[in-house]
Amino acid sequence: MESRVLSRAATFAPLSNLRKPQRESGANGSVSFVSARPIGAVGEGGNLIWGRQLRPALLLESSRLSAKILRPSTVCATASSSPAERGDSAGEAKIAPVGFFAKYPALVTGFFFFMWYFLNVIFNILNKKIYNYFPYPYFVSVIHLLVGVIYCLVSWTVGLPKRAPMDSNLLKLLIPVAVCHALGHVTSNVSFAAVAVSFTHTIKALEPFFNAAASQFILGQSIPITLWLSLAPVVLGVSMASLTELSFNWTGFISAMISNISFTYRSIYSKKAMTDMDSTNLYAYISIIALIVCIPPAIILEGPKLLKHGFSDAIAKVGLTKFVTDLFWVGMFYHLYNQLATNTLERVAPLTHAVGNVLKRVFVIGFSIVIFGNKISTQTGIGTAIAIAGVATYSYIKAKLEEEKRQAKTA
Repeated sequence: MESRVLSRAATFAPLSNLRKPQRESGANGSVSFVSARPIGAVGEGGNLIWGRQLRPALLLESSRLSAKILRPSTVCATASSSPAERGDSAGEAKIAPVGFFAKYPALVTGFFFFMWYFLNVIFNILNKKIYNYFPYPYFVSVIHLLVGVIYCLVSWTVGLPKRAPMDSNLLKLLIPVAVCHALGHVTSNVSFAAVAVSFTHTIKALEPFFNAAASQFILGQSIPITLWLSLAPVVLGVSMASLTELSFNWTGFISAMISNISFTYRSIYSKKAMTDMDSTNLYAYISIIALIVCIPPAIILEGPKLLKHGFSDAIAKVGLTKFVTDLFWVGMFYHLYNQLATNTLERVAPLTHAVGNVLKRVFVIGFSIVIFGNKISTQTGIGTAIAIAGVATYSYIKAKLEEEKRQAKTA
């Protein structure tokens, strides 16, 4: 990412300005060299596993770097002219125009939040509609990853971005991440196919509990008692919702729980696999490995049924064109909403990140109930609300603690 950003910034500067290092004069007349700060590195918050980054922040930073590079050339030209010319040129000095991203940052961030939520809701609705006439979650999971992999391969082909090299050591680090990603993705889809979308997302609200438990007992990190207390409403709310959920079955419940555990381990292995590779390339490699992992179970568990009557039944119900286009678009929406999620969350502070994640789940649950007309009991509704409130409290406390740690390190 660093080399890609710096090379992109360098294209703005004339060759004459690149012959000598950029310098600044101190108050005592000494000269110090100014180094460009690399941005977008994984260590600065780049998400290891989520989708391709559009990263308008890169364009903003590049424009700032280019402005810094171009200013010395203006000064040199002025110094070589006569005093009169220097006076005229000083009065006519022009400031580089401010880009749209710099002029309206809040508007751009709001647009990314909207697109993230919109694509997520569309994915969940279309995904569930497919399962209503084609109940084969293992095969559909393969399609999700396959479309994303094709998207990444096309992007590599046109050089957006340039493919990062892969070696055996990095591959060993990424395989556990990809396996957990594949298992979590498949089990989520098994749950979506078995129960209501709203109920699956209610169960998946327990993911912070599993993350905290893994951090405490596996990674050995100290979790404050306030965080553990904030998770109590999450457990209580999910339990209340599960007891009276009309679409409840053990397949959907257990699959959602396995998904929570899988994504927790994915986070653990991701921390161990932190590299200098940008998240766009990293997600592409993880998607390729996850696709390879998902194909054998789909063939073994659903292959005979698909060949016997699965494809023919789906085509008879909706037609070949709609069947193929539905599968293509659900895969595209899956990839794009992950891509937008990464870009959105990297543009905001941790607290806004936490609130955004909670609101996303609320949007998905609410829209799924409205679109599919799912009937829920009063206790299920109350339990879901309590669980979401608990997640919001947990996310708020965790974001505050992370911000305090960051400020302490900075100080």
